[in-house]
Amino acid sequence: MRFGLPRDPAQLAALLAALIALAFAPRIVRPATKSRLFLALAALSAAALSAAYVALYLRGGPRIIDATSYFLEARALAAGHLAFPLDEPVASTLGRFLVRTDGPDGPTAAVLFPPGYPALLALGFLAHAPLAIGPLLAAALTIATYALAERALPANTPAADRVSIPRLATLFSVLCAALRYHTADTMSHGLAALCFTGALALALSAVRALEAGERALLPSLGAGLFAGWLAATRPPSALALLLALAFLVVTTRFATARAPRSARLTALVLLALGALPGLGLLLAHQHAATGELFTSSQRLYYALSDGPPGCFRYGFGASIGCLGEHGDFVQHNLPHGYGAYAAAATTLRRLKQHLVDAGNAEPFTLLVLLGVILAARLPRARLLPIAVALQIAAYVPFYFDGNYPGGGARFYADVLPLEHILAALAAAHLAARAKDLRGASRRIAALVALVPLGFAFRAGFDHALLRDREAGLPMFEPARLAGLPARALVFVDTDHGFNLAYDPWTSNGRPIARYRGDAFDRFAWEAHGRPPAYRYLFPIPPDGEAPPAPPHLVPYSLDLQAPLALEGENLWPALAQQDAWALPAWATDACASARRWLSVTPADPAKSGAVSLALPAPFLAGRRVAPRLAILGAASVTVSLVVDGDPLHTHEFAPAAAPHSPCVTLPAFPIPRAARSIALTVRLGPQPAGSRVALDRLDFLEDESR
Repeated sequence: MRFGLPRDPAQLAALLAALIALAFAPRIVRPATKSRLFLALAALSAAALSAAYVALYLRGGPRIIDATSYFLEARALAAGHLAFPLDEPVASTLGRFLVRTDGPDGPTAAVLFPPGYPALLALGFLAHAPLAIGPLLAAALTIATYALAERALPANTPAADRVSIPRLATLFSVLCAALRYHTADTMSHGLAALCFTGALALALSAVRALEAGERALLPSLGAGLFAGWLAATRPPSALALLLALAFLVVTTRFATARAPRSARLTALVLLALGALPGLGLLLAHQHAATGELFTSSQRLYYALSDGPPGCFRYGFGASIGCLGEHGDFVQHNLPHGYGAYAAAATTLRRLKQHLVDAGNAEPFTLLVLLGVILAARLPRARLLPIAVALQIAAYVPFYFDGNYPGGGARFYADVLPLEHILAALAAAHLAARAKDLRGASRRIAALVALVPLGFAFRAGFDHALLRDREAGLPMFEPARLAGLPARALVFVDTDHGFNLAYDPWTSNGRPIARYRGDAFDRFAWEAHGRPPAYRYLFPIPPDGEAPPAPPHLVPYSLDLQAPLALEGENLWPALAQQDAWALPAWATDACASARRWLSVTPADPAKSGAVSLALPAPFLAGRRVAPRLAILGAASVTVSLVVDGDPLHTHEFAPAAAPHSPCVTLPAFPIPRAARSIALTVRLGPQPAGSRVALDRLDFLEDESR
């Protein structure tokens, strides 16, 4: 837990906001017949605060790897690509959170995340202002929060003559720092919260219309559109929304409604039809990313890039938990897999983190809990705690907690507006217990002031951690390329930076490649016509330390006389994995080059497993390849060179009776000059305890017959 006296300007500004709340909150949330001006000012305030968050905390751009991946996916969608072609060398483009598929027209890559949010963010790219989408979402979310509160709560709630619960809930939403983050960074939860809130509000409008004997065409269709869009954005959250809508339908007393049965059936049909565009977008993305309509892009990505097999899935089991992406988390929290105990512990960690999210400090959660109790007594309002509980339950089968400073328990951020409405209901109840109007006003003022005070003394420190992490800047800033030659090729060191920089679709886009530090860089340089080359260096200091230097560019001279070699770790992710997985790892032996290698691990040491790695055929055809392996212990391994789908050369390495060097270079394999595709398959035999196999590097020689 991080708390203390305010330090930075935003926390000090929150103190001023608390004083303003004490003075004016009762007047702001006073019931009124017209609320257009209030909603307009609330929407503008939320948008302005989210825009300020971009500048003050994000420092001008997406920060975490998920946000930069959404950024790249949206840029590709703006250019019309659900998946984009990969040019050789593929390793200069392919990397973290990019899933590869090979089709008749060659390899393609797609970002693994669902396309609902990137489709919206793509509109920002088309308008040349992608970071404006978040503040616009913030504005829309305040209006949706007001609309849901107005429809979910009866007009005769306690203190209805003293406080407007919809206004109070909207004010809580504007002051919520977690929502300001999720409507600033390019993450999907701001849109998911809007879809969840909007769908419930429109569904309640449809029910109200049917009960009044009216048709509910537009509300039903709108609720379906939001539900489908949520399915294309965050499928588990859409499952929670679907169950919440089912609860609403089942508990609504249509027997006393004046609308005919045909009107009710029409509303349900329109709800389903409205969801089709979002579902269609999701299926189109899955097909583009995987080649199949009903194969998850995320599961395919982890099947090729991580392990053990089946580690990334929605459910429970001994092998759940990916050791590459979430290795430290899995080893610490899931030593025996993801069962009931691990699921309960993961959920409790999320809930503990979520205590801060709704009102910037843990005490605010007491208001939400009181609101849950009060809402349970109201026919429409009980939908809100049910939906929150369903959201929590929807993520129980997912093993990774997903928490981080600033983002909070992000899997629960989608229902923060519902929690603000529940808190507002509780605040109105407490105000109603006051003896007079002055006492009620004081209570409302104090409860509203609690939210900015929570940021000043508690949540602000979490957001400062997000601001200061990883050198405190986006890992790529286009302005730093000013002055480079037009055709200059820039090599980017980080996954985050590559996602922000890569843009082959616009006329002013500069060639960008991943820095690999081996022959891949030379191949990329030659593929772009040998232009001037530079490296974008982003020094990342240890936690808590200042960066040794700001991000900067340095000329990159490629040595044409150096021997050609590809480091094994740069061949990740794999082309295929069967009962084994490959992950880059720090080398444990001094004979390894570049201090890293690609470790190959069997799913079951008593059985065989294989990993296939793609090689850049246009640059290696006509050469000879000599694999260099690290073989620790009495391991057995077979290495095959596969050319155009057929095994061409195979070398078996059986456990040696006598000790041998851990690093072994196999005989060179010749590659035909006409080769169109080349892969290296590493097949493990049964592995004795303590043994290990890794691919250190590949050395390439000119074919002696050339």
